[in-house]
Amino acid sequence: MSNVESQKGHDIITRGLTKRFDGHKAVDDVTLSVPTGTIFGFIGPSGSGKTVTIRMLTGVYLPSSGSVTVLGETPSRMPRKVREQIGYLPQSFSLFPNLSALENMRFVSSLYGVGPLKRRRRIRETLQLVGLWDSRRKLASQLSGGMQRRLELATALAHQPRLIFLDEPTAGVDPILREQFWQRFRELSAEGRTLFVTTQYVTEAEYCDRVALISDGRIVANDTPAALRKLALGGDAVDVVAGGLSPDTVEALQKMSGVREVEAKGFEQLRIVVESAGSIIPALINTVQSHGGEVRSVDEYQPNFDEVFVRLVERSRGADETVSGGAERR
Repeated sequence: MSNVESQKGHDIITRGLTKRFDGHKAVDDVTLSVPTGTIFGFIGPSGSGKTVTIRMLTGVYLPSSGSVTVLGETPSRMPRKVREQIGYLPQSFSLFPNLSALENMRFVSSLYGVGPLKRRRRIRETLQLVGLWDSRRKLASQLSGGMQRRLELATALAHQPRLIFLDEPTAGVDPILREQFWQRFRELSAEGRTLFVTTQYVTEAEYCDRVALISDGRIVANDTPAALRKLALGGDAVDVVAGGLSPDTVEALQKMSGVREVEAKGFEQLRIVVESAGSIIPALINTVQSHGGEVRSVDEYQPNFDEVFVRLVERSRGADETVSGGAERR
């Protein structure tokens, strides 16, 4: 089976991808697949291995072990025609400070093989898209930090790539510009383009179709945002506010089929983790009422992704310590 056939429906596939520097594993056994036309978030704190991974995916670094295919090709041996289908926004500013925004766009577009006839139209469209057309004559060094980031995004998009790598695209930009960036990313995805986005802003997981959480070079979890929430909590979470709660009420709730955990969050509030919130909420209400409680509100709890990330990382580290401890005892 050819690489293209084996990768059908996915623009990126890695298996056991690992990178060592002087014996230290910066990236450890990363296995993932990125479906075509999706926004794939690769999320973790600074130093977790995001940039090292993206450099292996783009062919800048060779893996120490494992395999990677991008658009059906090995990144380090990718033919030019395939590489021209890729856009890349690096983490740090990499354009020419003494060239104007327009000159930078012309230079990068020519590198990607955009012909002179198409180049002028695409440059204008892209600079207008990121709000820099009126500033096209300014030197890159004269642009503000946010404008420089927009210019770099424009250079990554000028050749209309099929696959776009965005390394910390919203780092250091204001909330308004961050929202504008994500709006554009959603538009690109709707056009059928694939976006691989690294970020340390865990809350940006909300904007992605799929998310891989990385910590200490290892994938902690990889799924849709909704599935990651459920994984972090151990199920769906329901907040019940009621008067007249008693130990008997809590005990009865804990014994219910489909209830995994009951936690007191205050004098009159319980957080109940269940297999499926939609099917069990009426039964929860009946149980509270049958034990003398007066239900005032029932709401499904949606943890933010800071909480989700912390829970999953702590669980992963706890599992690693258990394995390590077992190995030492053996």
